[in-house]
Amino acid sequence: MECKRSSFLIDPEVTYLNCAYQSPLSNQVISYGQEGLLKKANPQNIKSDDFFSSLEVIKKKFAKLIQTDDPQRIAYHPSASYGFAIVANNLAPKKNGKILMPSGQFPSNYYAFESFAEKHNARIEFIKAPEEFEQRGKKWNERILEAIDEQTICITLDHTHWQDGTIFNLREIRKKCDQCDALMIVDGTQSIGALPFNCGDLKPDALICAGYKFLMGPYGSALAYYGDYFDQGNPIEHNWINRYRSEDFSSLISYQKGFREKAFRYNVGEFSNFIHMAMLGGAINQLLEWTPSSIQDYCRSISNDFFDIVKNKGYKFDAESQARHLFGIYTPQNVDVNILNEKLQKAHIYVSFRGNAIRISPHVYNNREELLKLASLL
Repeated sequence: MECKRSSFLIDPEVTYLNCAYQSPLSNQVISYGQEGLLKKANPQNIKSDDFFSSLEVIKKKFAKLIQTDDPQRIAYHPSASYGFAIVANNLAPKKNGKILMPSGQFPSNYYAFESFAEKHNARIEFIKAPEEFEQRGKKWNERILEAIDEQTICITLDHTHWQDGTIFNLREIRKKCDQCDALMIVDGTQSIGALPFNCGDLKPDALICAGYKFLMGPYGSALAYYGDYFDQGNPIEHNWINRYRSEDFSSLISYQKGFREKAFRYNVGEFSNFIHMAMLGGAINQLLEWTPSSIQDYCRSISNDFFDIVKNKGYKFDAESQARHLFGIYTPQNVDVNILNEKLQKAHIYVSFRGNAIRISPHVYNNREELLKLASLL
């Protein structure tokens, strides 16, 4: 893959290595958004089928992206937190039950389960990352597997940790969850689109993805996959469009108790957002064209030299267990993070600082020279 900088409007003076914060919109996605605006500007042209057709197209595209053969298990949300609320709303409690999550969990993932734990007298248990960096990812995964037992209600975790890109071994975690009758809830916000994910192989009970990061779509959009555990669950809102026969506008006041099949009951009301749908659909189209495996390989190719340089400067990391579209490097003790941040911003280099880690998240609009520029200033 070659650099795709020309497909974006990023200022030539800017080194944007912060896709994990927000992705830029590509020129193609912007054009799809403009088409959606024009559609809303002429509502007389919006037909009843249009309220459903865009979602069905996106579901098929997203199903292909996450490698599942059942698009009807996919729902549209306004945010990732909406999806976690649905999961927490449908968990079955256990006596002396616990919910597991890696240390440093993202707040939107944590709060939904905190509410469940308080309501059902369950406890939340954090699995801490090892302090040493030698085989850090391997040891962290081992700690997670050891923590899963018969008291586990669910484990909720990223595919790649949102702060430092540690890849969690979802295949082995899935096996342990099956042995202990526990659910595996995956936050794909910081990985889906840039790292291959095989839903048929990994079998998450739920996969929640915000749309504005590595799906490269608009802010205020998200997609989720729900396994059969949730087929008869309770949504967190009740709207007309998720009910049985909602496509028949002439019979909407023939109130229905039943929902449309599988994950349709979990769609947010007014999901037929013609602007967001057009943009998110266009973004996923582009990802399918580029492919997550090619994006990951490209990010690897432009970051190899970077790791060699910063290692010699005393930064700590475990590159063998980290993704290359998102990775954290931990600062030496003599580095003042605030001064470093100011220095980078003056050079128009954009990354994220998370605790004593610098989170770097390149994409196809970056190149090797930009990462070397960052390395030279660290």
